[in-house]
This record gives sequence, C-alpha cells and structure tokens, in this order.
Amino acid sequence: MTARLETVVVGCTRALAAAGIALLFAAPAIAALPTGTDTFRFGNRDAKISVEAGAASPRLRALHPAAGRVLEGASAAALIDSATIDGKPVRLHWQLDREASRVEEKSLSLVYVDRGSQLKLVWEWQARAAHGPLEHTTHIENRGGREVWIPLQDSFTFRWKTDVQALQQLWVDKGAGEAPPVGTHLVDVADGYHWRGESSAFAHPRKDEAREIIPYFLVRSKGEAGDGWYLGIEFSGRTAMTLKRRGDMLEGGAGLNPEPGPFRTRLAAGGEFVTPTVFLGATRGSIDDAGNVLKRWIREAINDSRTQRDPIYPWTTNNSWGSAMAISDAQARRMIDDAAGLGFEMFHLDAGWFRAVGDWHPDAKKFPHGLTSVADYAHARGLKFGLWVDWAQAGISKEKGALDVADPAIRDWLTTDPPPGWKPEEFKGLTIDIGVPAAKAWVAKEVDRLVRDYQLDMLEHDGYVVAQGCDRVDHEHATCDPKQVKKYTDDGFIWMDAPNSTDVSYHAARAYYDIHDALRQDHPGLLLEVCNDGGRMVDFGSAAHADYFSIVDAYDPVSNRQAFYDASHVLPPAMLETYVKEWPAKRIENFRYMLRSGMMGWFTLMLDTTTWSKERHDAAREEIELYKATLRPLIREADLYHVGPRADGNGWDGIEYFDAKRGKGVLYAFHGKDMSAGTHTFPLSGLNARRNYRLSFRDRSSADITRSGRELMQGGVTLKLALPESSELVLIEAL
Repeated sequence: MTARLETVVVGCTRALAAAGIALLFAAPAIAALPTGTDTFRFGNRDAKISVEAGAASPRLRALHPAAGRVLEGASAAALIDSATIDGKPVRLHWQLDREASRVEEKSLSLVYVDRGSQLKLVWEWQARAAHGPLEHTTHIENRGGREVWIPLQDSFTFRWKTDVQALQQLWVDKGAGEAPPVGTHLVDVADGYHWRGESSAFAHPRKDEAREIIPYFLVRSKGEAGDGWYLGIEFSGRTAMTLKRRGDMLEGGAGLNPEPGPFRTRLAAGGEFVTPTVFLGATRGSIDDAGNVLKRWIREAINDSRTQRDPIYPWTTNNSWGSAMAISDAQARRMIDDAAGLGFEMFHLDAGWFRAVGDWHPDAKKFPHGLTSVADYAHARGLKFGLWVDWAQAGISKEKGALDVADPAIRDWLTTDPPPGWKPEEFKGLTIDIGVPAAKAWVAKEVDRLVRDYQLDMLEHDGYVVAQGCDRVDHEHATCDPKQVKKYTDDGFIWMDAPNSTDVSYHAARAYYDIHDALRQDHPGLLLEVCNDGGRMVDFGSAAHADYFSIVDAYDPVSNRQAFYDASHVLPPAMLETYVKEWPAKRIENFRYMLRSGMMGWFTLMLDTTTWSKERHDAAREEIELYKATLRPLIREADLYHVGPRADGNGWDGIEYFDAKRGKGVLYAFHGKDMSAGTHTFPLSGLNARRNYRLSFRDRSSADITRSGRELMQGGVTLKLALPESSELVLIEAL
C-alpha cells in the first residue's frame, strides 16, 4: 500500500482499515459504501472534510484544517426537490445508492437516485493535490427517455457554527475596464452581516452598481496568524456567492446566479447538468499565506501543465495596439524588427488586421501579402506570433466565410435580431450564441483555421464572447416570456437581462471551454489569452482553460499596479497581464517606473517602440533582460507578498516576491507624485529569520546592505527616491 494523504473512514474505522479499504491515494477504491458506515473523512494535508452519507441527502458535517479550529456543519446539502416532466411538476425523492457510491483514490462520490423521474445525482469531492483546497461538483443525469426541466442546483451551500467573534471577509473586484476604486476588500463580519458578490463572463456594471468580483472569498479570524477558510468558483458564466452571519452561524453558498429568476434548465434524455465546480480550503496565517497556497494549487491542479513547463512563460510581448487600427504590414514589420532588437519574445498583432467585424481574414489593403508572411517574418527574427480576434461577433460583411447577420443560418445563431439599420462598430458586432451546437462548431473550425493558416503561437479572444442573454426560442438554453426581457445597448454591445440569462451563459461558457480545450489538444504549445475588453472575465474557469488574461483596460502605471495588487491576492501572477501604453514620462526614471508598473506579472508593451530615443531603447533593453533573467523565475514560482499599500499615485506602494527554495527574491518599490514622504520602509515577508540576506539596489538609490531575515521582517528595508513617479528594484539573495 502506497503512502497516503489520510482518507479516514469514521465509524467502523478499525474494521475498514483492517479490510484495507480506507486511504486517500492508497487502495484504488471502495466497491461500495460499507454497510453500517455513513460518515467519512476525506481530504489532503491542508484540509479534510467529514461527510455523512444520509439516506435522502448528503451532509458536510465539518471542515478540519491541518491546524486551528474545526468548522462544524449544521445542515444537510440542499438537493433540488422538484422537476418538470411533460409540463407537469414532479416531486423528487432522492435515495442513496450505496452500491454506486465510491471512496476512491482521489475522490469521494455519493450517488442518489429518484426512481420516478429516473434522475441520478452524483455529489462529488476531489483532492487533486497534496496541499490546497478540495473541489466539489454535483452532476445530475437524466437516465430516462423523456425531457426533464430542473430548477437551480446550487454548487455549494454551508451553515458553519463558529465561536470566533472577530471575523473578517476578504474579496477582490475585477479590473473590468478601469481599475476599481477599492479593489481589495477586507471587512468585519459582525452579527447581522450580509454580503453578496456576482461574477460573469463580461463584467459591465453601471457606475452606481457594485463591481463584479473574482469569484472567491476568504473568512478569517482577525490577526496576522488568523485561522480561516476560503471558497471559490471555477466557472466563467453568471455566478453568485453569499455570506451571512447570525450570531454564531455563518451561512451562504456559491454557484450559478439565480437572479433574475426563476432559473431552469433542460435535461434531454441522456443529458447531464453539471454545477460549476467550487473549491473549499482551510488556511492559517496571513492573507498572503492563504493566497500563496491557493496560487501554488492553481499552478499544480488547474493550469495547463505544458504551459507551466515552458521555461520562458510568461512571454515578453510587444503588441501592435501602439498603432491601434492603423496597423499595416509595413508597420508590423518595423515593430517586429525593433521588438527583436529589444529582446521581446512575441509580437502580438492586435485589432485592425481583419477585413471587417465577423470576417476574420486579413485586410488586403493593409496586409497585401496576408498574415502568414508576417508570422514568418516574426518567426525568422526569433519572435513568437500572436493574434487578436473577437470570434463570436457577427457583422455585415458579404465575403465568403464571414459571419453575416443577414445570412439566414448565421441569423439563427444570434442572441437577438439586429435593429433596423444596424451596423457594427470598428471591432464590435452582434454576439452569436456559441451554446448553439452549429455556432460552436463554426467557431471551433474557424479558430482552428486561424491557428493553422497564420501559424499562431498565441490566440487572443476579446469582446463579448460568452453570451449571457438571448431572446431566441430555438436555442439550447431555457426561454422566457419576451415581456420579461430587458434589452439595451452598453459598451458597444446589445445586452438582454432576463430570467433565462444564467442558463444562456451556462451553455455558452461550457461551449467556450470545449472550444479552448480542442485548440489545446490539436495545437500543443499554443497559448490562449482572455482579454474580454480588459479584465472582465478574470476567474478560475478562465485559469483552467486559458493561459493568461488581461486584468484591466486602463494602461497607465497606477491602474496597472492597482489591478495587479488586487488580482495577485488569488491568481498566479504569471497569468496577470497589464498593458503598458503611452504615458508622459519626462525623465528616464519615469520611463522605468512606467515599464516596471507592468512588469510584475505578464508584461505586454502597447507602444510603437520605433519612435523611441536611443536612451529609451537602451533602458528598455536592460529592463527586459532583467525581467527575463531575474524577475520572471520569481513571477513564475515565488511566493508573493503585498508589503505596501494599494497604489494611489501619490504615496508609496510595493510588492515582494520571495522563493524560499532558491533563497532569492525582489522588492518592487514605487513612489508616486507626493514627495512629502521622502522615504518609506517596507517590512519584508517569507524570509528565514536566522539567515542573512544581501539586498542589492538595481538603480543604486542606496548602497547594498546585508541584514538578517529577522531584521528585514521586523524592521524592514528603507528606500529613498529623489524623484516623483520613480521606482526601485531591490534584489534579495540569501547568504
């Protein structure tokens, strides 16, 4: 029997262990749940759960952290209790199927059946890594021969009993166009507390509405070493999370967004509904300690392992949007030449290359030799070649292969009919519903063509791709009364808010994942970028099905650092792309400040570097080389600490990376416009208190120093910068 990560069967533990049935990552499986044993403990080294296999529903009895307080559950899982068959409501009576239920090497599955409707429900938990959270999914299968409509099955609900009075909740807003005013929220969870957060595939809240969240929250006791637990959703469609406190009870849940409702979805004969997967974990320590465990788990469990093995990931990128829609073959080649000389690793051709919206072929006037010749030119100069496309947008082009809204076949895929006289914007059209099988098949074939024909190393999708509203009555999703549909235009797209919106987005998000997964399978090594108008689809579903995402669509240094500060609490920094665009840098110190503000994660420059002076070329070349040789290994694998406040453009802010295995790290320090605070002290984190460290100041703002880990964590390192809007990189090395 191999080494175990402790799946312990509680109840008849000794008898089961003697029979050789019990241990996670040990015996292959239990053939069925043992008679007389209804409670099981399952998990990994960071967290375990006690699960009760109730006769009519499962129950999560407790969450056991590796250290700290146990959270006791106070209610059974809420399974759907009704369905609609042949237009008639049917009550569901779930019964545990002990023979079909399993405790396997890395998963626990409790199976329930309703014989009247012939529905089968699988309540599943997985431990995909030795550390980090556990994952939970519910599957509902229609094993009968009739169509069944079901109401919303939550991914996860909880009622925890807590004896901790002083609790805090952390959650993070998406960048979603402009960096949010707060971004990272840490609030007290007192008696009567009630919070709700929403996420979708294209965040577009109005100014008076709460920002959408990266679908995750952390609850912890106050203090630097607080006990805590966290919950997240691995899905890009319309989801919601809630948290309430009533005395010593914490209640809430996570899953598909029930509003506006009521939600319903169709199960064809033999069909299956799968709730968005959630992850649940336990933590002890600081907020950054919790985040670092989660980010390591994301890299290990849900990121593409091939991308993680790429030694130059994240790629340094020069993006053609510095020339905007005016990009041409000649300009692209000039930018490629200059990018190669500066040490960039990819040239990314952004919007402006195509004939028309929905017509994803090169504009012959701008690119008379096509795109393959541009890709060849980039490859010949040692650069990878990436391409922008908004493949779910239809327009009015009549060219062969275009998504034309007047084409009857294409019109059937649209989320709504275009209004009279409608015309697309420069790069925004009318969204098709990729939840429609024929539309999904067209997109899958089209993106495969783009990758093959244009020899792509990276494909970016932008815009409103995953529909979250549709008024068609013949699509896969649920329909609703047209009177309940609110139709409006916002951000250049046509939107519909209706009771069926969540089901629309559910099917579209699943189709989107299938399209990306097929690209990965057919084109190993291809990277996939999620842009969505900058930071509107930043979530854990995207992290599982793409390789990096734009986190904000404002390109100035402060916005970039704000968005990075927020998202880096919960997502691997190598995935977090910020765009560096033209900004008034009067001195070379301001220029470095601009570049470094976008160099804490995935670095993409949106500037025409051919216009730069020699001084800027030399400075940029040095910064890019430092990024590739020294900073990138830390961005890929090191722990990250928020050692300064969130950037406000006036005072100081900073981020620290430290890799304990390699004994190396870096402090990114930034100083805003306000020079009244001439110095600032950053307390470092993650060091060994008993070791000594050499600190080297890249720009020579101070002489190199050697200090103990204890001194640096307790007393910090003090920086002084003479100019406003300047920066320093402090390299840390263990001696």
